[in-house]
Amino acid sequence: MKKLFHKLFKSKPSSRANIRELTRELNAFKDLYLLESSTSSMAKHVNPLNRFGAKCFSQNEEDGITLEILKRLGQIDHGVFAEFGVADGTENLTLILVALGWKGFWVGGGDLKFSTPNNQHFTYLKEWVTNANIVPIAHSAMQQLNAKSIDVISLDLDGNDIHFVRSLLKNNIQPKLFIVEYNAKFIPPIQFEIDYNDAHQWSGDDYFGASLTSFVDVFSAYDYTLICCNSATGSNAFFVQNQFIELFSDVPKEILSIYSPPRYYLPKSYGHPQSIKTLESLFKR
Repeated sequence: MKKLFHKLFKSKPSSRANIRELTRELNAFKDLYLLESSTSSMAKHVNPLNRFGAKCFSQNEEDGITLEILKRLGQIDHGVFAEFGVADGTENLTLILVALGWKGFWVGGGDLKFSTPNNQHFTYLKEWVTNANIVPIAHSAMQQLNAKSIDVISLDLDGNDIHFVRSLLKNNIQPKLFIVEYNAKFIPPIQFEIDYNDAHQWSGDDYFGASLTSFVDVFSAYDYTLICCNSATGSNAFFVQNQFIELFSDVPKEILSIYSPPRYYLPKSYGHPQSIKTLESLFKR
């Protein structure tokens, strides 16, 4: 590939004019390859939940997995969600629940890319999350929503995640479905978690979060079971309360059969570009 580009840059001006088009074509080919690779990994995965993977608003195929889990729980068209760590709001794991008519809240450290309501159906709290404030934030948002409990929590804050999970579970904030980002570098049964640090910011290296095994141990102490890891990238793990585990009897019991390794290769495009108007329309229902 390097030789190809070197040859192109040394070619005549008329040929150099085609480099941009060639780059677009190569990126399109790369996206097709990544799509085929992820589709294949989902289809071949020993865990049947992975075969439902599909992308709508999530970064990868988490939306499809979430929908299948909720179908089994008998809870598709109603519920309360919470998501900690939503970036600019254009690509996360609970937008699909907004689209389904659920109510809930988001927490993030920055501004959203589009306007949202702030009422008894949805609220966004711009907060830097710490162990000291995560539970009060959740309680405050639940009070505003007039919600006694949360059905789905997604937590992806690129660092202290396992410490925040402990704080929420310890304080009886225990949803039916809990989705967390795990550090897939650490293959089961390796235990790993970063030291808690109020000011932690991810620097793009492998020092973040916790291993899947460490998360399993924390959730097990509060009667949760691991049922899936998204196979396209190996980044998000799905846990359900044990009272619903009979609904997932086809899921493997061994952690290594559920674990997905890191495949952090994301396509540059997926379908038509995201429109802010589309996102804003979801919150007007």
